[in-house]
Parts: sequence; structure tokens; C-alpha cells
Amino acid sequence: MLTFQIKNTRNKSRTGILSINGNIIETPCFMPVGTAATVKTMSGSEIYDFGYKIILANTFHLMLRPGVEIISKHNGLHEFMNYKGAIITDSGGYQVFSLSKLRKITYEGVYFQSPIDGEKVFLDPKKSIWLQEQFGADIIMQFDECTPYPADKETADKSLELSLIWGKSSKEAITQSKSNLFGIIQGGVHDDLRDKSLSGLLEIGFDGYAIGGLSVGETSEERNAVLDNIAHKMPSNKPRYLMGVGTPVDIVEAVLRGVDMFDCVIPTRNARTGFLYTKKGVLKLRNSKYKGDMSPIDEDCSCYTCLNYSRSYLRHLDTCKEILGLRLNTIHNLYYYHELMKGLRDSISLDRLEDFVREFYNSQNQEI
Repeated sequence: MLTFQIKNTRNKSRTGILSINGNIIETPCFMPVGTAATVKTMSGSEIYDFGYKIILANTFHLMLRPGVEIISKHNGLHEFMNYKGAIITDSGGYQVFSLSKLRKITYEGVYFQSPIDGEKVFLDPKKSIWLQEQFGADIIMQFDECTPYPADKETADKSLELSLIWGKSSKEAITQSKSNLFGIIQGGVHDDLRDKSLSGLLEIGFDGYAIGGLSVGETSEERNAVLDNIAHKMPSNKPRYLMGVGTPVDIVEAVLRGVDMFDCVIPTRNARTGFLYTKKGVLKLRNSKYKGDMSPIDEDCSCYTCLNYSRSYLRHLDTCKEILGLRLNTIHNLYYYHELMKGLRDSISLDRLEDFVREFYNSQNQEI
């Protein structure tokens, strides 16, 4: 069961409490991505103890490997990965976009060529929902087509119409009462199509609503324009989820426009390439100037990595391709994102959001 309660508002921004099958999540929240039932280099219990009470896993990739039979033997993803928080699963709709060279879209569903072994795989709304329920996801996403960018109006309209049909089919496929289904707004960068998509989803009725088809190549100005148009029109009593976004700046801008939930691979993927977030901006660890730097990544950070290791040591680990380096960098970036979300929530609650945002931008791009 899912409930959502708004606690505080500041202009379009808001804080809330999302309760899902016994898990309590404060919003706005960021959800680390565990595509293959793991947030890379971190255990499920560590992620939970970090303060992340909800993460995202990927239905398509888990369907291929290890497969639904193996996960079902563990009574679902929670036991499989030893994570006691809430889990949200992507429906496979993003792979309709990202694997465009390996798939064929039909009215009924999508035929994929497996990126693992080349075998033909079929996924439709009914199978996507069944898989997500078998995985024991707390929030499941409708099967949709993630509209590509750029897409002319005719293409985007056709895409959103298909997603609406699949959204209705997704809801009809629900069999478990604990399944909380989110609809996904498509429509590219066309405001009237986004409105049309939302209207169609509202007629179907969902437990929450997501904004899809962004962070697929559009500019930040185009993305913010879409959010300016659509976010405040989404039901105020339901969680608003921006899929696949993003950088710290992207998140701040979306929170200002009323978004509650975010997921993205950026903090963990960038950590593994020495791209580290600080209050002053991004530290690129592979820069030679850090070879003998005895400072922590961020002197104002209280994460395990910053309290115990120097930039010099972390750069050494990266240069030697040591696994410990990937892990320590990931710990730092996840801590940064957790503190960013907490700062946003606190500033909204204390009615000082404008000050927080001003300080955030003023501190960016300083010398690190």
C-alpha cells in the first residue's frame, strides 16, 4: 500500500512523506540505481544504512539475468539483494529507447534482441507487470515507449498514444494488492502533447505519476521548460517522479518546479571514473594536480571516504585500477547526493529555499 502526505510547501516546491509497504521515505528523495540488483560496489544493507530507503532496479536486465526463476527462489528482490527498503522497478520502457538498434516495436509489445546472447525476447505490458510483481517491487512502472529525442510532433504523438494504450493494459495486468503502479507522461518537448499524455493517464488512474522521456539528449533549457509546463499540473496528492535525472543542478531545478522523486546512474557511474561531487563543484580526480594532494575530496564532507583518505591516495587507487577506489568514490558521491536532498528538504521546511539555492549556485565552480 502507498500513501503520500505533503508536509511543507514553498512556491512550487514541497516536502512530503511517502509510505510504501511499511517503508517511510522523506521527499524530495533520490533513488540510487541498482540495475542488476546491486548499486555497484555497495551492499544492500550499506545502501539502507546510508539513509537510502528506496532504490531502483531494472526489469529488463533482471529478466535476462539471473531470470525470474532465480529471483523468485529468494522470494523477490528484497531477499535476493538483502535490502530492506522499498524497491521501484523500471518496466523495460527505457530499453525501448536505449536498445533501439536491437528492438522492433509492435502494437502488442516489443521484440528485443538480447544484448547478452542475441536471443529474441518479447516484452509487453502484461509480461512487464507480471515480472515486476514476481520481483516483489514496491512501486512498479507501466510499460511504455520512452520517446526519443529529437522527435517531431507526429512521432511524439504516436509514441504517447502507444504508451497510453500500454498504460491501460499495465493497470489491467495488476494482480497483487501491494503493487503500486505509476503512469508515465510522454510527449517529448511538446507542451500540448505532454498535457494530452497526462490527461489520458488521469483517466486511467495511477498511484503516482512519472515524467519520462527526458534526459535523453535534450538541453537543460528544454527539460526545464517541459517541467515548467507539466509538473504543477500533476496531481498534488500523488508523488511526482522525474525519471533518469540527474546532476545536482538538474535535481535542484526540478525540486524548484515541484518534483518529488529522482533516479539516475550519474553519482555512481561518475564515481567509478573519478568524477566526484563537492560543495564547490566537480573534482576530476584523474587531474595530475591531485597526485600529491593530502586534502580530502571535500573538507566540509563527513563521509567515510573524506574522513579517512586523501585525494592523493584516491587518485593512486584510480590509477592502479584498484576496486577499493571505485568503492570509496561511490561512498562519497552517494553521501553527497543524500546530503543534497536533505538540504533541499530542510530548506523547504524552514522556508529558506531561496537562500539554499543561491548558496548552492554561488559555491559551484570554485577552485577545488
